[in-house]
This record gives sequence, structure tokens and C-alpha cells, in this order.
Amino acid sequence: MGQKQQPTADPISEPKKRRRVGFSNIDVGIEANQCILIYLVSSKEEVGASHSFRISPVDLNSFFDEDGKIYGYNGLKITIWVSSVSFHAFADIKFQSTSDGGKGITDLKSSLQRIFADTLVDNKDDFLQTFSTESHFARSIISDGEILQHKTSNGHVDSNSHLGTATSDVEVVRMVIGNTAAGHLYSRLVPLVLLLIDGSNPIDVDDPGWELYVLIQKKSDEHGDTQHKLLGFTAVYRFYHYPDSTRLRLSQILVLPPYQHKGYGGHLVEVLSNVAILEDVYDLTVEEPLDYFQHVRTSVDIKRLLLFAPIQDAVNSTVSHLKQGKLSKKTHVPCFNPPASAVEDVRKTLKINRKQFLQCWEVLIYLGLDPVDKYMEDFVAIISSRVKADVLGKDSGSSGKQVVEVPSDYNPEMSFVMFRSQDSEAARVWMDENQTNQEEQLQQLVDERVKEIKLIAQKVHHV
Repeated sequence: MGQKQQPTADPISEPKKRRRVGFSNIDVGIEANQCILIYLVSSKEEVGASHSFRISPVDLNSFFDEDGKIYGYNGLKITIWVSSVSFHAFADIKFQSTSDGGKGITDLKSSLQRIFADTLVDNKDDFLQTFSTESHFARSIISDGEILQHKTSNGHVDSNSHLGTATSDVEVVRMVIGNTAAGHLYSRLVPLVLLLIDGSNPIDVDDPGWELYVLIQKKSDEHGDTQHKLLGFTAVYRFYHYPDSTRLRLSQILVLPPYQHKGYGGHLVEVLSNVAILEDVYDLTVEEPLDYFQHVRTSVDIKRLLLFAPIQDAVNSTVSHLKQGKLSKKTHVPCFNPPASAVEDVRKTLKINRKQFLQCWEVLIYLGLDPVDKYMEDFVAIISSRVKADVLGKDSGSSGKQVVEVPSDYNPEMSFVMFRSQDSEAARVWMDENQTNQEEQLQQLVDERVKEIKLIAQKVHHV
């Protein structure tokens, strides 16, 4: 058996012992999008049920600190129930343990209140009670509103508010935000606005320039009582337009997720268009429309434009011109914009602004091509020419405007000059400097635009 070696008596020759240092696990946090589920429920029986409707928020991370993460929790799971009756919310928060891993412990209640504010109910039983205590919330809140339009279940529209109340099941009610009830309703809807409308901010509920157009469905329950269900809404601002008119700007539109893709968004747009015409506003505009809404909006406007006789000669003339020659083979493709008189007629009568009409104009040309396949190459050529001019500048040669700061002792933030570039510098703001990459990017924009035109045309044909 080997014998254990004894240490020498000389302390100098003994090596120093190393101290072992332990590190606790660093808390990397968890993204809010990964641990939070949100459900929209219409009854207390749906709370916790497997068939409840789950909504997909735009981005939950933005409500949680600067990096969008939650810290200090192990096994965290947050389930949030939002009532589509009273628009109160309850958060069921579960976790295994908490510990400070160097980033603190996230205050979940204050973080959730950034989204839900006063609509967040602390107690689950209290939340469940709201389905009965506030079952008539929508009906009471819109009672002072103005009924603009009814739409029956068979699609028939009745614009006379004193008719059809008993037969229609969907109606649009206008409410001025300065009204206390309208402000209260919008405050309840703000969490869904933040969660479901990309880049949205709450409107000022004290500004009477704002109007709410609320889409309500009326149905009788098993007891014969009429229930009012809020399907969606749009917030519109009424601007002054010199000298004696107003403009309507659609700022927010939301159809609740369970009722999307059923035509309700298009119905709201149709109602707003009718309001703009009946009240003879200058025009109806949209603030930074998202792609899907722009698709719906254009589809609605195309149906109106196809019935608008004053522009039909201009459309036919443009289509006839396009059919004449091989535009795709030409070095310079001519402009196919509508005449100024058509733009003004559409603005005055249908209240469609110039920018939107130019979007619709390309669809109208496409619809006039028959057979479309025969002229598709030339049609793509004019779309390509227009896209190139929009991105790189008029005539694809010179660039657009540039803003350059200049020294000033007056107000540095307000000191600049604007000039039109002659050497394509502005183009590089938007496009890659590499010529090949530019062409690829431009072609992608053209392909996307042509695809969108085809989808709208297909939708209009099936109506």
C-alpha cells in the first residue's frame, strides 16, 4: 500500500492554495412576447376555456423596459383575459420563484398598467362579475350617438337612421370625442389600440375635433333582450380647410380580431366616404395607412370609381393609348397619369384625394385591359416607369429635394435650406449605391405593386 506523502517542514516550498470563487447565474431575462398570452373573451365561461380567442399583439416587448425583457422570475407565465363586453382586463400571473440575478425584479403590475391602465382588474372574481354588471356597456355608451347607417345581415344598407332599426343587425354610430361618453369608451379601447395597431398612440380625448365611428352589432339573446356588441371602430379628425371647408383624416381603424376578414373594415370605410360626400368636406385622407388597410380602402374606392361616369372617357382613352404600342421596348415610357380635370372631379364628388386616386388609377387601367395577358408587358412597363420616377426622381435622371443645415445665430434647429439635387445624391438616401442592387430593389417594388393591383382587381370582380 502506498503511503501518503507527508508535507515538508519548509513553509517556503509549499505552493499557495487557490481560492475558489463561485458565480451566481446571470439573469438574461425573458422576452414579454415569450411568456404572455392574451385572450379576447365575450363571457365568463370563456375565461380559461380551451376554445377562447387568442389575439396576437404587435409587440409586447416595447412595454417592458428598454430591452423588452422581464427579469427576476423563474417559470413565468402570464395569461391576460380581455373582455369584449366591458373591455376590462385581468392578468393571471404564475411563476415558480423570484430572485435578483443582477437586473432586479420587474414590477409586473406597473408594466402591465402601461398597456391596460385603469381597465386592469386586480381580482379575478371582480373581473368575472363585469360580464353581468356591465353587460349593457356598449348600449349605454352609444345611446347619445348619431346612427349613420344600418346594414342588414343580407348586406342591404339603409342610410336613413329612423328606418330599419328593427331589421338591421349592424349599425355605425358617430360620437364626438369631446362628449364624456365617447371619451370613456375610447379610454376602454386604448389597450387594444396599443396592442393591435402598429405604431399607434392614444388620441386626445379632450379634443372635440376627434370623432369616433363605432360599429355595433345588435342581436337578441335567449331572453329576448337585445345585446349590443362592439365589432370595431375608427377615429377620425376633422381639420379646417381654407377658406370655408373641412377635411376628414382617418387616424385609427380597428376591427376586433374575431370579426376581421368579414367585410366590416370595408363597411366602415364606405360609411366614412358617404359622410364625406353628404357633408361636402374637401376630401377624406388616411394617416400612414398600413398595407392591408390600404388594400381594403382601394378596393372600396375602385367600386365607386367604376360607377363614376365623368372619368370613364379618360380611363378608356388611357387604355386605348396603352394598347397601341410596345411600350416595354421603348427607351422612355410616357406618363399615363389621369388628366387634372379627372383628379379634381373625383376630389370634388367622391372626396378621394389626389394621392389615393393615383393609386386607384393604375387599377382602373388594369381592369380596362382585355385580354389583360396580351398587354401585361406594357402595363408592367408603365408601373416600372412610375415607381422609378417616385424613388429616383422625375424622369429617372435627377433626384428630388434635399434639406441641408446651415449655420445661424437665430435658431439652429430651424435653420436649413432646401434645393433640388442635380447629381442624384438624394437617390442614395433611399436606394443602395450599387447599380445592380438598385435595379433589384426597384424590380421588387414593381413586382409588389403589380401583385397588389391584381389582388384588388380580383376582389372587385368577385363582388
